[in-house]
Amino acid sequence: MADYKTVRAAASGELTEKRSRFIGYCKPVSTEEEATAFIASIRSRHWDARHNVYAYSLREGNLRRYSDDGEPSGTAGMPVLDVLQKSGVTDVCVVVTRYFGGVLLGTGGLVRAYSQAARLGLNAAQVVLMERCACCTLRCSYTHYGKIASLLQEHGAGLDDTVYEADVLLRFHIKPEALPGLNKALADATAGEIAVETEKEAYFPKPEKI
Repeated sequence: MADYKTVRAAASGELTEKRSRFIGYCKPVSTEEEATAFIASIRSRHWDARHNVYAYSLREGNLRRYSDDGEPSGTAGMPVLDVLQKSGVTDVCVVVTRYFGGVLLGTGGLVRAYSQAARLGLNAAQVVLMERCACCTLRCSYTHYGKIASLLQEHGAGLDDTVYEADVLLRFHIKPEALPGLNKALADATAGEIAVETEKEAYFPKPEKI
C-alpha cells in the first residue's frame, strides 16, 4: 500500500465569469457509491442550476469518471478531471455547479472557468498526503512517561490516545520504517522494559510542519 494524496474535508469555492456563477464543490470519497451520492446531493441542492458537472478519481480500481452534464463535449468534465490528475489527488470527487448568466463563454472560456472552479474547491478542501502507518500501543510507568512521549515525537509518531490508569497506555501511529529505530530508543531509555505492540496498518494525514 503506497502513500497517496487526497483532500482533508469537504469544501467549496466560487467564482463569477461573465455573469455565470460557478461553484466548485470538493469532497474526499473512497468508493464510487460515495462519489455518486455526493454528486446526487449537489444536484438536489442546486436543482435549478443549468449544469452540475462532475469528475472523480478513486484508488479502488484506479477509476476515473467525468460528465459534461450538457456542456459542449470536452469543455467541462474533462477539464475538472484534469485538475485532479495534475494535482496528483485521488479518492476525491469534484462537482462544479453553473448558473448561466446569459452570456456565452465559448469553448476556451468554459474550460478556464470550470478548471478554475475545480481548483478553488480543491484548494478549499486542502490537499493532504495520506501516509501508511503502523497502529501501535505501549504501556509505561508514570516515571518513564515524559521521556517516552518525547521519543515518540522525535521518531515522527502521531499520538492518538492516552489512557491514565495504574500505568499509562499510549496509542500511536508511526511509519513502519521508523518503528525499529523507535524500538531501539525505547529499549535504551527503559532498559528494555517497554514493549510496543503493533495492531494493524492504516492511513493517516502527514503531520503539518509548524
